[in-house]
Amino acid sequence: MVDATNAGDHAAFVDCFTEDCYLEDWGRQFHGHDGVASWDETDNIGKHTHFRVEGTRQDGDAWVVTLTVTGDGFNGTSEFVFEVRGDRIRSMVIRPD
Repeated sequence: MVDATNAGDHAAFVDCFTEDCYLEDWGRQFHGHDGVASWDETDNIGKHTHFRVEGTRQDGDAWVVTLTVTGDGFNGTSEFVFEVRGDRIRSMVIRPD
């Protein structure tokens, strides 16, 4: 997901997620590949976003990744909470600062 975003590869970004995925960005909710693709166009690759991983930790079954975000949209550091199924992201929740 980080590599796909940084490469600007929309198809690879969407492919990181399960078909029934859930994405929440500061309370805004997106579902499935169509929702993730929409968010990617308006808030991620569409905003020329670049991620830098600052740290990771496991929290039960979830992974919390601290990312510094730069680009033409949000700029700052946020925690992204991931749940995975196999080698895909089942859910990604971006926590407000």
